[in-house]
Amino acid sequence: MRKNSIVILDFGSQYNQLITRRVRELGVYAELLPYHISPEELKKHEPLGIILSGGPASVYMDNAPKIHADILAMGIPILGICYGMQLLVHMNGGEVEQADKQEFGKAKLQVSAHPLFKDVENNSTVWMSHNDHVTKTPAGFQGIASTNNSNAAIADDQKKFYGLQFHPEVTHSQHGHKMIENFIFNICSCNKNWSMANYAEETIQNIRKTVGDQKVILGLSGGVDSSVCAVLIHKAIGDNLTCIFVDTGLLRLNEGKQVMETYGEHFHMNIIYVDAEERFLTHLKGVKDPEQKRKLIGGDFIEVFKEEAEKLKGAEFLAQGTIYPDVIESISINSGGTTIKSHHNVGGLPEKLGFKLLEPLRNLFKDEVRKLGEELGIERKMIYRHPFPGPGLAIRIIGEVTKPYADILRKADAIFIEELYNHDLYDKTSQAFAGLLPIHSVGVMGDIRTYEQPVVLRAVSTSDFMTAHFTPFSNEFLEIVSTRITNEVKGINRVFFDITNKPPATIEYE
Repeated sequence: MRKNSIVILDFGSQYNQLITRRVRELGVYAELLPYHISPEELKKHEPLGIILSGGPASVYMDNAPKIHADILAMGIPILGICYGMQLLVHMNGGEVEQADKQEFGKAKLQVSAHPLFKDVENNSTVWMSHNDHVTKTPAGFQGIASTNNSNAAIADDQKKFYGLQFHPEVTHSQHGHKMIENFIFNICSCNKNWSMANYAEETIQNIRKTVGDQKVILGLSGGVDSSVCAVLIHKAIGDNLTCIFVDTGLLRLNEGKQVMETYGEHFHMNIIYVDAEERFLTHLKGVKDPEQKRKLIGGDFIEVFKEEAEKLKGAEFLAQGTIYPDVIESISINSGGTTIKSHHNVGGLPEKLGFKLLEPLRNLFKDEVRKLGEELGIERKMIYRHPFPGPGLAIRIIGEVTKPYADILRKADAIFIEELYNHDLYDKTSQAFAGLLPIHSVGVMGDIRTYEQPVVLRAVSTSDFMTAHFTPFSNEFLEIVSTRITNEVKGINRVFFDITNKPPATIEYE
């Protein structure tokens, strides 16, 4: 909990995390909390401003989600976005009805002179997404902006209540970032209190205070979250941290070597390297169902980790790279209860082994974790790597997983990634990898007939991974990659390129 910040109350908007990130990008700490939080609990956060998110409900429906009425009397500036604006109207005596003309997509905004719209151009584009609209504003409110079809913004300057019918947090809203900036600085009088340099310093001190002379263990995968978590804790407690790296035989080419060199040799961290390839591949023999693969890999990982952890005497804490979206996704806005998903809790290892949990990244978004990693001195190439799934290559090998298949795919994938770097395309792509198809096809190499497997290349661009577009590479680039793979990887004689978006496809194959 960080005081003198902005609190976003969540009504189930698909953009709720985005609102939080936008405020933080401006240097002010923001926190997302369930809409039904009590006034007493909210006061503990000492917010300088409150933002009510959008949501799928209608305020005039039975059991529509509402904030506690006493929150309106706390004297804190409130900005309602979409459903949040309609709720402000409804709870202050105005009227909201289903619109004859619904607005979805881009609209042109006509603004009046108001602090909320300082330096916002008239007739700029905003992003609308609503079925309902305000038909009667409450006493004390005035309209401060409009589109052709709606009263797009309202204000009660005396109470410091403001409403926007559109979504300023999305990039489609031209000056939305400026409107949020005006609210938090001009109206809420916030000071900048959020940077990764400050966060690193504060968190290191907190870890030292929490852990003291006790020992911590951490499952180091080489991914962004666990790596940044490990370096942060190591800076706090040094050799009292022990990392466990499990090589499942399903990792990227030279992954183990890279992890040991980067974090073991460069950062001088204690890392236990566990070669568990034979164990994992033996249990996957004959298994083709994707969900069964995931369960077997997850179960084996827990058992391997447990075996190694039990060898370490005196460890009191288990550290995990849980990040803020993990925390948010595990909170039900309807029940108010919190349930951490099993895969964010290493399958319940803290309970099974009696560890206390240490999660120093739980307040950070992924982009903030990367910035923190840079602040801690981790090589940029390591912390800006594309996502890699927990089950590893097992869900990029369609069908049964074998060592020969894993070795073939590892090499093909490494060539693809290497050429992305060679052509300055890696950072312009959100996620790229190779997949292995469970079929064989005829080919010819050096006048010799071959009957080998095809590999498929997948590359997408996305801002949130909820939707994604395939990345349109040039034919010249694809030909270079295809030629290298078929020349250098024995067992591959065809290369496909996946041009399917998400939806209808997913990003991974299984």
